[in-house]
This record gives sequence, C-alpha cells and structure tokens, in this order.
Amino acid sequence: MAQTTRGRRLMGEINVVPYIDVMLVLLIIFMITAPLLTQGVKVALPRAGAEPLEAQQLKPLVLSIDRQGRLYLNIGGDPHAALDAQTVAARATAALRSNPERAVLVKADAAIAYGRVIEAMVLLQQAGAKQVGLVTEPLPQPARRPG
Repeated sequence: MAQTTRGRRLMGEINVVPYIDVMLVLLIIFMITAPLLTQGVKVALPRAGAEPLEAQQLKPLVLSIDRQGRLYLNIGGDPHAALDAQTVAARATAALRSNPERAVLVKADAAIAYGRVIEAMVLLQQAGAKQVGLVTEPLPQPARRPG
C-alpha cells in the first residue's frame, strides 16, 4: 500500500493487472500442453453406444492395435514402440501377476480385421486377464432443435 504525502488518506486498492497477466500466461501454457498429454497410439476407434466404465485407481492395461496390425502396450518401456506377441504376453503376465484385478482393455483401429482383435484378446487372456474390454468412441449426440 502506498502512502501519499501532505495528509492524504492511505490508498487501499490492489493492483490486479499483474495477476491477470500471470493468469493469461498460465492459460496459454495449459492450452498448448493439454493436447500433448494424450497417451497411446493414434487409432480410429469404432463408435458404440456403450456406457463408460467407472474410473479405477490403478491405470488399466491397454493393448493398442494400429491400422497395420502392430501391437502396443501402455506399460513397460516406450508405449509408442511396436511389440511382438511374445513381448506383449510377457509384460502383460508380469503386470497381471502383480495385480490380477487390473482392468484390461483392447484399443483397436476400426479398420483392423476382427481376427486380429480376437488374437490380441486371446493373448491377454493367456497372460492372466480375467476380463478383456474393448475401447470405443461414443456415438455422436443428435443435434437438438431450438425450441
């Protein structure tokens, strides 16, 4: 607070301009970094009207299959590096041995052959997964008419 001379009152205002500047800089930083935080391999998921699962404390085990049929696992090593079936089985077995109740999901590209998805699910079941779920995109919401 600043005090003026010659008997004037104290000025009790706060200058908020620097706080607004800081807030805008943080907003820009978050707007730039938020799209970069998406994890996993880019796949075009099929659309389905299924209800979303409840969030769990432990990160689920996600096996991604891209358009070329390559496998990616979100645990152990680089999640963007393609893996062979034996490596996927070994890593999934280790993860499920430490926590058998961990959620297991398959995230496959919509253009991938159905047989390749089944092979991946069988691989995860052999690794010890009790249930294997499929990741889909939600259906688009119908446009509402102004009423």
